[in-house]
Amino acid sequence: MTKVFLGGSRKLNHLNRAIRERTDNIVVKGYEVLIGDANGADKAMQKYLADKRYKNVIVFCMSGTCRNNLGNWQTKTVASNSNKKDFDYFAAKDREMSEQADYGFMLWDGRSKGTLNNIINLLQGNKYVLVYFSPSKTFFTLKSPSELENLLQKCDPMSVRRFNHTLRVTERLMDANAQGQLKLA
Repeated sequence: MTKVFLGGSRKLNHLNRAIRERTDNIVVKGYEVLIGDANGADKAMQKYLADKRYKNVIVFCMSGTCRNNLGNWQTKTVASNSNKKDFDYFAAKDREMSEQADYGFMLWDGRSKGTLNNIINLLQGNKYVLVYFSPSKTFFTLKSPSELENLLQKCDPMSVRRFNHTLRVTERLMDANAQGQLKLA
C-alpha cells in the first residue's frame, strides 16, 4: 500500500482549496497517510481528514504523548535518545515517517527548518515530494536535490543561510547528488 507523509510548517494552519484538492487525491486513491501530531499544518490536515472521516491514517507521536489526534486514529510512538523536547527530539519522529513513506506532501512557508528537514530526508531516500510553497501559493514536485536548490532560491537569503548553518543543506544535497540518479517510485 502506498504511504504518504503529510506535514508542514507550524505557522500554516489553514488549508486553501488547492491544498484540499491535492489531499482529496490522496483520499480517493486510498493511500495510507502518515502524519505528525504538531499544531499548524499537521493539525489542519488532521482536521480535514477527520472531517472527511478518512480512516487510513497513522499519527506519529513521541514517547507515548500525542499532542493532536483529531480522528482518533491509530498511533505510532517513536522514541528519542533525548529527554529535551527540542528540534532533534521531534526530528526523530519526522525521520521515521520519511523512512516509511513512499512520497511526501509538505506545506512549507519557506522559513520552517523542520519542514525543510523533512523535504531533504525524503529526497535523500529517493522519494518524490510535493511541496506547497505558501509565499507564492504554488506547488513544486521535487524529484532531485537540484530541484530543491531551485526552490531554495525563492526563499529569503537570510533563511537559506540559517538553513545551511543548522541543517547543513548544501552538504546533504551534495551527498544526495553523489548517490546518483534518484530512484523514482
